[in-house]
Amino acid sequence: MDVTAIGEILIDLTQTGVNEAGVPQFSANPGGAPANVAVAASRLGARTAFWGKVGDDGFGAYLRRVLAENGVDRTGLRTGSQPTTMAVVSVDAAGERSFRFIRGADRDICPEEVDEDAVLKSKILHFGSVSLTAGMCRSATIFAARTAHKNGGLVSYDPNYRPALWANQAEAAEWMSIPLPLVDIIKLAQEELPLLTGSSDLEEGSRILEERGLSLILVTLGGEGVFCRWRGETWRQPGVPVKVADTNGAGDTFLGAVLSRLCLRGERPLEGLTQAELRGILAFANQAAALTCSRSGAIPAMPALDEVEAYL
Repeated sequence: MDVTAIGEILIDLTQTGVNEAGVPQFSANPGGAPANVAVAASRLGARTAFWGKVGDDGFGAYLRRVLAENGVDRTGLRTGSQPTTMAVVSVDAAGERSFRFIRGADRDICPEEVDEDAVLKSKILHFGSVSLTAGMCRSATIFAARTAHKNGGLVSYDPNYRPALWANQAEAAEWMSIPLPLVDIIKLAQEELPLLTGSSDLEEGSRILEERGLSLILVTLGGEGVFCRWRGETWRQPGVPVKVADTNGAGDTFLGAVLSRLCLRGERPLEGLTQAELRGILAFANQAAALTCSRSGAIPAMPALDEVEAYL
């Protein structure tokens, strides 16, 4: 397996517009950041798997089908007693999102449900910080990351901060920082950098993360692209201009694209990676994210490999 993601898979109730009376209208899209990453990487050519938990309900059955239709191994997708988790995603006129979560089954995956052999057979283990907020999924996620790390696998982390899921910012910063010693690749938004480092400066914040042992640091900058730190060197990779319909899933598409390209390099994806190679990977990922932004929804908006390559 190239990429195994663990964490939340859910229904994004995504605003699609308003009716004639001005009432917001929503569609039920498949989502959840780690699941998004697994689907994005799969669509772009990687072999991926997802571990998590859904409810024994119509939404859960739908999410299972979505993973299967996108070529994601769903052996680790469990069915729990709680309903499938939902996120209500409202979108403003500029395409920016606001979230409200209705948590359910995603919180209940436990360490005993993590397949250690599957972790060891994956080039990259990926997770996000929503799994660290509450429930047994916190222990399961850290167990999976620790298993991968101690056995030489790469660990990818997206500390996607959702204020509504934490008691306060201090609690979020504490728990979001705990897995950092296990992590090789991190993708975070610019506003999340101070939570983990105490600095909003890209150079300083990324230097602090590198000093803590992280190898590849990627700070997404919205339409401006991405800031990268790799082996002591930093640069900004320009974004791709696009008419934005919805930014939901763009960061997950970007990271899925990065991981899919890295996995093409063999069993040790970061070994011998040059800056020139990495610049090409980031250009590919920025193009994939731009295509996602040009459409509505998260998983439904993600591009296939031939769509991205057509622009490069």
